[in-house]
Amino acid sequence: MRPRGYTRRNKGAEGRGGTLPFPPGPPCTSPELESRTRGYTYIGLLLAIVLAGIALAAAGTLWTTEVKRDREAELLFAGDQIRRAIAAYYETVPGGQARQFPAKLEDLLKDNRWQATRRHLRRIYIDPMTSSREWGIVRGPGETITGVYSLSTAAPLKHAGFPKEYQQFASAASYRDWRFVYQAPQAPLDAPKANSGATTPTTPTAQRAQSLMPSMSGAPSASQ
Repeated sequence: MRPRGYTRRNKGAEGRGGTLPFPPGPPCTSPELESRTRGYTYIGLLLAIVLAGIALAAAGTLWTTEVKRDREAELLFAGDQIRRAIAAYYETVPGGQARQFPAKLEDLLKDNRWQATRRHLRRIYIDPMTSSREWGIVRGPGETITGVYSLSTAAPLKHAGFPKEYQQFASAASYRDWRFVYQAPQAPLDAPKANSGATTPTTPTAQRAQSLMPSMSGAPSASQ
């Protein structure tokens, strides 16, 4: 048994007068401790993967929501532009022609009723909800077009804050209910013509007085 403070001389350091402490032995390990350590590491790795997946799912949901809101804004813009073009087509007509709605959307790109080229719409907008140029058509008199709507059956996120013309969109169940329709103003009713002749009294008192007037005018005076 070595006494306390025992040191072993380093042969390489003897010439320099150095001494080194006695080196410690190898760490005490056991198979049970190693297995437990590996289990903790595995659980920590699984927990990190789960947290990363939750964060990615939340970020994906937020991104999807923002994209959908942007597409709703695009749909409101595109549908409103088409509705305004239909209104311009109906309201502006060459002299002597009756007002009418377009027969197809392409008529908005080039109005053939005029000698000079007239365009009410630059292009047929893509439906941002379906990524297609095909729109649902609202038909008017004689199979004409009075409006359009998206063919998407998805439920909208937006339910408030619509312009005055589209307040009914707040209760829409799907984008198909967002209908961009131009309603032509109704012609004012003709005012009733004034009666140039004498009016006939309608009250019973007036009728009785009028019936007595001939007999009174024909009765002999008291001086006779």
